[in-house]
Amino acid sequence: MLSKATIKDIQSLQHKKFRDESHTFLAEGPKVVHELLLAAAFECVAIYGLSDWIEKEINLLPDFEKFMHVVTEIELSKLATYTTPNKVVAVFKKATVVSDIALKNNITLVLDDIQDPGNLGTIIRTADWFGIKNIICSLKTADAYNSKVVQSTMASLGNVNILYTNHIDWVKNNHSVKVLATLLQGNALKNYKGLGEGILLIGNEANGLCDELQQLADEKITIPAYGNAESLNAAIATAIVLYELKNS
Repeated sequence: MLSKATIKDIQSLQHKKFRDESHTFLAEGPKVVHELLLAAAFECVAIYGLSDWIEKEINLLPDFEKFMHVVTEIELSKLATYTTPNKVVAVFKKATVVSDIALKNNITLVLDDIQDPGNLGTIIRTADWFGIKNIICSLKTADAYNSKVVQSTMASLGNVNILYTNHIDWVKNNHSVKVLATLLQGNALKNYKGLGEGILLIGNEANGLCDELQQLADEKITIPAYGNAESLNAAIATAIVLYELKNS
């Protein structure tokens, strides 16, 4: 049986404060946990799963047997963040963040207060797909280790370096490559096809880019609209822009 202290510690990881203090995070569900174990980007602390999942996973990844603990469905329900727990939860150590970022020959994303965990997760996974190595997040951007972000990114969370900082100061101090602002009005995206290098600014879901970031941009770019929608979802817009910038 799990002790009350263990249950309390794991439950606390649902809150950013305790994730930051312990430098750990929670992953849930067979696919997410398996992908994170397979990728080996994060150090595993403990795995709590139903007996059938544990038996199967030991055969697939025997090196992690020492971290595995069989729990009952009732115990699992106390650990999981979702209403219907899904086989397993696991605790991992957060990745070490790299602050010295190579800007040359790379596209670096800067996120201006992306607050929806689903959007952030999709952006991280999309960045990984297009080979983006670094994402700079404002201090008001959703936590990358929020359970919804972890769920949607899968192993991509360990493939992209995510730095939280004063993003405006960061852009000011790293203006050695072209800075592009994504806006509703700007130069047509097709003009930047195959650019391959620069800092790409992505704005808040509701308010777009703040004025100060817009002023720091060398050029403003836009995705041409063919219909009547007010705007594009931030994550979808990021995917479209990255496709153009990365392809000649």
